[in-house]
Amino acid sequence: MSSPDRNPPPSSENVPENREDGLLGARVEELSANRDSAPRPIVAMAPASGPRYAEPSRPSLLRLSTWTLLVAMLLALLVLPKLAEQIQYSVSRGDQRAKAEVARQVLAQFPESATRLAYVAKSIAPSVVGIETAQLSAPLPTDERELLFGVPSLRTEGMGSGVIIDAEGHVVTNNHVIDQAAQITVKMSDGSKIRDVKVVGRDPLTDLALLKMEGGPFLPAPWGDSSTLEVGDAVLAVGNPFGLDRTVTAGIVSATGRRAQISPLAHQDFLQTDAAINPGNSGGPLVNMQGEVVGINTAIYGRQNLGISFAIPSQIAKKVCDGLRENGRVVRGWLGVAMLDVNEAVAGQFDLQEHSGALVTEVIPRSPADKAGVRRYDVIVEWNGQPVTASAGLSRAVADTEVGSTATIVVARNKSRVELDVQVGERPLQLE
Repeated sequence: MSSPDRNPPPSSENVPENREDGLLGARVEELSANRDSAPRPIVAMAPASGPRYAEPSRPSLLRLSTWTLLVAMLLALLVLPKLAEQIQYSVSRGDQRAKAEVARQVLAQFPESATRLAYVAKSIAPSVVGIETAQLSAPLPTDERELLFGVPSLRTEGMGSGVIIDAEGHVVTNNHVIDQAAQITVKMSDGSKIRDVKVVGRDPLTDLALLKMEGGPFLPAPWGDSSTLEVGDAVLAVGNPFGLDRTVTAGIVSATGRRAQISPLAHQDFLQTDAAINPGNSGGPLVNMQGEVVGINTAIYGRQNLGISFAIPSQIAKKVCDGLRENGRVVRGWLGVAMLDVNEAVAGQFDLQEHSGALVTEVIPRSPADKAGVRRYDVIVEWNGQPVTASAGLSRAVADTEVGSTATIVVARNKSRVELDVQVGERPLQLE
């Protein structure tokens, strides 16, 4: 009788109550058999605590990057040239400012020598500007068509010079440079341009005008004292003759207190110099050997340089600029007479005892002179204790006297002298 197997195969009757091991083994075999054919199970992620957004597709990212690149390229094309230009101006301006400051320090200690002129030119260069003007004018119609449909406006352009007088951007130039200009552009020494410059005020009597630029800070030129100049003193004239930027010419003071008959200006008290000045120099500075502005170049004798040029003294220019900056105009004292210089010829013609002074040729009715009792053909020989030798000197003295104050004048009349008190009035605007 054969013995039974010690390890009979398991049967359903022999399966224990806990079926976990058997089921697990069968499941492993089933998964092994079907591993290649069965699809991979999708494993679910635990839900996020916040809202979930779908990730953008790759084409959307590509389109966004392309548009960003195009916008960046467009901005670069628009901004980079301006930025490069401003950087160039800034570098140039900084270089000129540094050279000017070094030159001014050297001039304060440097002895007179041939190289001094170069330092003077460097010290003033950043403060000198070119002035470009545009004026619109409509010519008269020449035929019926132009009369019916109008005549196109013509644009005329002018040029001149100027000098910066403070860090805020005030520029002094000649009145005739900007007169009737529709647009004023200032060209700086670094090559940049400042447009739509404002006219602070104009003074036709001295042919001066004050402009104001925006921006800055600017490097101003220092004022000098023109009253200390003597004939023979060296000077430089700086400006833009014929549009040639920052041209420097050298010369000497030929005369002071000159009355230039070439100009109709009422206040004619010029410095005469032989420094070469040509059209385009108008409004530029006349500089002494300390790099200080002692005059504003205004006129030349004839139509081109002949070695006779005229500049408004800084003593007058500075006072006019201060008045224009404070009030927009210059307030001047007024006497109300027309005058003529007394010399040998005039004294003989009018049978005068005096051979110097200011001969009154006309007294304006109801003027301060008329109210004070000044008569025609009186010779004014003294103003407020100061002798009067010529009418130009008297005009300046009256203009500098405070409006409303009382001045004492002495006149020669009928071989005797008469003292009169006059209350100084304000010069009417219509006379300017």
